Amino acid sequence: MHSALPLPYAPPHPLPIDPLAEAKRQWLAHGWSDAADGMAVVISVMRAQQLLLARVDAALKPFSLTFARYELLRLLAFSRAGTLPLSSVVARLQVHPTSVTNTADRLVRDGLILREAHPHDGRAAMLTLTVEGRALVERATTALNDEVFSHPGLERSDAADLVAIVARLRKEAGDFADPKPQPDPL
Repeated sequence: MHSALPLPYAPPHPLPIDPLAEAKRQWLAHGWSDAADGMAVVISVMRAQQLLLARVDAALKPFSLTFARYELLRLLAFSRAGTLPLSSVVARLQVHPTSVTNTADRLVRDGLILREAHPHDGRAAMLTLTVEGRALVERATTALNDEVFSHPGLERSDAADLVAIVARLRKEAGDFADPKPQPDPL
């Protein structure tokens, strides 16, 4: 079991009770037993997201990156040529187009990506990683791997279970579909 990590965004001293367990107790006491477990799930996931995002933000701060900016840079770095249509970035990041456009504008302003006309669609834009953007995202990825991803605060088996559970929730919500079966090779 991992020992507790000192976290700058956690209370200076652990709270004497778990506020989420107290919230569930209150839900039950008020007669909302049908909703108590669901409330506990939603609030627990939201609190876990806050804790993890604070760790990610702390790791990215030395690079002057938000997670949204990092994600866009990393996606471009993963592409074969470091270039993707803006519409593909929107689809893959599962973020509203306006959010991606605003993030891209900041990255263009900082010289980390270029926005160019799509070669075959005059209405579309292509986003291209610059040399500076590639160097920055590689350094930021090393920091995230070292400071967050290698030690997320869960045992490996618990992490795998959590990812599987959340994947089921995401799939049921329509976030993704099972891949289509590939035909047998001829």
